[in-house]
Amino acid sequence: MDSEQLNAREKTFSVAPMIDWTDRHCRYFHRLLSRRARLYTEMITSAAILHGDRDRLLGCDPSEHPNAVQLGGSSPSELAEAARIAESYGYDEINLNVGCPSDRVQSGRFGACLMAEPDLVAACVEAMKSAVRVPVTVKCRLGIDDQDTGAPLDMFTAKLVEAGVDALVVHARKAWLKGLSPKENREIPPLDRERVHRLKETFPDLPVILNGGLGSLEEALPHMGGLDGVMLGRAAYRTPAILRDVDLTVFSDPTPPLPYDDVIAKMHEYACAQAEAGVPLHHVTRPMLGLFHGEPGARQWRRLLSVDMQRPDARPGLLLDAYSRIRSDPGRVAA
Repeated sequence: MDSEQLNAREKTFSVAPMIDWTDRHCRYFHRLLSRRARLYTEMITSAAILHGDRDRLLGCDPSEHPNAVQLGGSSPSELAEAARIAESYGYDEINLNVGCPSDRVQSGRFGACLMAEPDLVAACVEAMKSAVRVPVTVKCRLGIDDQDTGAPLDMFTAKLVEAGVDALVVHARKAWLKGLSPKENREIPPLDRERVHRLKETFPDLPVILNGGLGSLEEALPHMGGLDGVMLGRAAYRTPAILRDVDLTVFSDPTPPLPYDDVIAKMHEYACAQAEAGVPLHHVTRPMLGLFHGEPGARQWRRLLSVDMQRPDARPGLLLDAYSRIRSDPGRVAA
């Protein structure tokens, strides 16, 4: 791998793939807040890529790099072809979802249920590795249902290492495929982050990245010493301003974050371009709702974005108007 790719010595910070959340508009916005964070697509099934609207599914802005596409599927040949197509769109990493617990995903024989089939997952990794030059990674759980999180997880990981996997992202919870909803699976199964650290000790040459329940950079950073990276999901989406601290805190990059004035100006310019393509304004502004969380004007900002910009006739200028209104707050938002 070259210096831009994952390796055992490089620490990474990434925003987790989240269905209905981390779309191309969200990724464009997040890139304005951090130059270095790795950004993931929503999970896209291999079948959708092979038979659907590829530009809609895989289209991305050149500014997104480093970025990764997350695939869902269980057919090695389909995944290999989908990975090849995704690579042609310029993605820097192909990630296989082996962690989603939803009923819809299980019915398609992909997601977390694949943790019961390590040989199949290894075959999928091998097929994708043979089809692309970028890193192929896997995102998984500690286990599923009554599966033990000791030896089975080590065996699962060993199979992937043998197949040549470039990194493993581990959500530090089990997935209960029977009896819990996807939302409950994010909250009820207990976190066991120490198990992820032990996995890294067992496989010291494999980049291991921690995911699951990390609510802030302060909570995530202590894990960076023993692991190769951290991945934040809902915390990064709901309070996106925390991404402004990533470059300095994680990557020791002293370049100041883009001022809010510039972030809003660039998002307005982007919204104008998207409006020309027929994209409703609220699709662009939705990931911006929590930008000023905890600051004066935050409630007004959320209201303006969630109400005014939902109108069918909403135009991009409303974004500048909303920002101007909260900037006039006596407490002012930080620059």
